[in-house]
Amino acid sequence: MTLDRPLRIVRLFPDLLGTYGDDGNAVVLAQRARWRGVEADIVDVRSGDLIPDDGDIYVIGGGEDGPQTAAARQLAASGALGRAVERGAPVLAVCAGFQLLGTSFLGPDGTSTAGLGLLDVVTERSTGPRMVGDVISDADPSLGLPPLTGYENHAGASRLGPTARPLARVRRGTGNGTGDGAEGVLAGRVVATYLHGPVLARNPVLADLLLAWALHVVPGSLEPLDDSLVDALRAERLASR
Repeated sequence: MTLDRPLRIVRLFPDLLGTYGDDGNAVVLAQRARWRGVEADIVDVRSGDLIPDDGDIYVIGGGEDGPQTAAARQLAASGALGRAVERGAPVLAVCAGFQLLGTSFLGPDGTSTAGLGLLDVVTERSTGPRMVGDVISDADPSLGLPPLTGYENHAGASRLGPTARPLARVRRGTGNGTGDGAEGVLAGRVVATYLHGPVLARNPVLADLLLAWALHVVPGSLEPLDDSLVDALRAERLASR
């Protein structure tokens, strides 16, 4: 499998939204592409940088309320991510990145802040304790993925609107924090989740799904890789829960 140029993996605001190791998601994508003979570049877009709209995959991670609001404002002013989504570029958004893609989320002063509106989701402050711990969830059956695992650490309650559907249903953990068992959102090729880990290191099949979308090949058709070590770790975690 070859491209006439390197695969462009755009890592949005690692200086603002890289608190929980989510920067590693871009590394996983790049390495799994390279192992298959596909050149891949990670394009870091830091605060104040021009945001490209021609990336092949976009990843955005978690962080604090203030940096989250700053990132949302820059993305809204640019419009680049919206244009990329419109042409079908895959996006992985984690935690704060997930929230800011919705219609609104809570800013650092506790007031509602406008999101990008790419997801039919409103995030409010949870009335319960902070949601922290391991999560096991069953992915949307249409994706053909095994159970997803990760680590959540958030106080947001993300309520899905009528045009949104969950990425997964929680077996263990809290997920979106609304009491309905939903975890994350799946909207076209936008994958949003509260799972850290990084999520793609713990779930390489999800990384391969994003790569397949970006490379315009049938999901599941990428050259198999030796994931035996990851599989063993996943089996251990699943068996202990």
